[in-house]
Amino acid sequence: MRLATFRTGRVSILYDADSLCDACRAPQTGPPISPQAFDPDHWRREGRVVGEAPGRGASLFLDAGRGQWVLRPYRRGGLIARISTARYLWTGLERTRAFRELRLTAELFSRGLPVPRPVAAGVTRHGVTYEAALITERLPGARALAARLAGEGYHAPLLETVGATVRRFHDAGLDHVDLNARNLLVDERDRVWLIDLDRCRLRAPGPWRAANLERLQRSLAKFDADAAMAAIRRGYETPSSRGTPRSG
Repeated sequence: MRLATFRTGRVSILYDADSLCDACRAPQTGPPISPQAFDPDHWRREGRVVGEAPGRGASLFLDAGRGQWVLRPYRRGGLIARISTARYLWTGLERTRAFRELRLTAELFSRGLPVPRPVAAGVTRHGVTYEAALITERLPGARALAARLAGEGYHAPLLETVGATVRRFHDAGLDHVDLNARNLLVDERDRVWLIDLDRCRLRAPGPWRAANLERLQRSLAKFDADAAMAAIRRGYETPSSRGTPRSG
């Protein structure tokens, strides 16, 4: 995966050059993705919004022509959202949440870990603040673990695969600060994927691993699915025989 950056006006974009352009075989007459791609209203006007995910950021599922994308604007929560829901303090382009998340997702994707392929990150600077959005490829047929448990109940093999998948990420050093039952997706082939790497980072082993699992347990309890955690922990402790290889 080759990441490239370009800037137009106030907008800076980091993108996957391998998936967005074919520079090796055809000359580029302009940037491979427009700043409009990060504007939800643009896609609505084009009639290319095919769905929407729940959550603070109101992620949109988009018809991208050769496949589908997920557009996730960055949104604030908590008390600070009363001041601004979409603006963040500017401390440098590479320190923006969008650029950091795309680079981390690309690194994990390149290692063969089950994350959606990153497409592009867009950052618009407004003086001392900025707005941002992230685009990734949509995982066909994938549903949140929370929805899967609510609709089909507990299946130990699947839950053990969830645990083994979390362990793969932990072994790779990923501290997922918001590990919950909505950020773990299960596709139609029972493969498990991890999404939403905002504010996450790679770290040496430490207490953060247990904190991740405790956060997941609290999340399951909110969906009345806390009993699922026992099988998840079994899979976590014995990851070698399970897990979710990435295809494609």
